Amino acid sequence: MYDTILVPIDGSDSMTPIVNDAAAFAADREASVYLLYVVDNRAFLTLASERQDEVSEELEAKGADALEAARETMESHGVDAVVTIRHGDPADQILDYAHEIGADLIAMGTHARFEDNILGSVSRSVVIESDIPVLATPIKSD
Repeated sequence: MYDTILVPIDGSDSMTPIVNDAAAFAADREASVYLLYVVDNRAFLTLASERQDEVSEELEAKGADALEAARETMESHGVDAVVTIRHGDPADQILDYAHEIGADLIAMGTHARFEDNILGSVSRSVVIESDIPVLATPIKSD
């Protein structure tokens, strides 16, 4: 059980404990890990096309750096990880990718408290729409 784990990351430093926990969890189970960063291009669709490309490239670079750091964390726990960058709605991309790789667990952080009923929260959407288990760990804000 939990042989294929998807860990979506957003590139923030607050994801470090989530990635560490997922690495330890995967190592204990000898699970395969897939790290995903989604460029949410909906936020800049109204920009001029050349500016859209510029912003997309900046976000991709941020994502690549975040994925590399997360991959190194996985490696330090003896876990190999596949890294992927996708574009689009983060919740949709997370759910689509989870099905593509045959994930049996999505381990992700959440900035929201579910009792707040915050609409638009990526983690909330994933938890509600997923047909596989989601481990949503609260991200501590300083």
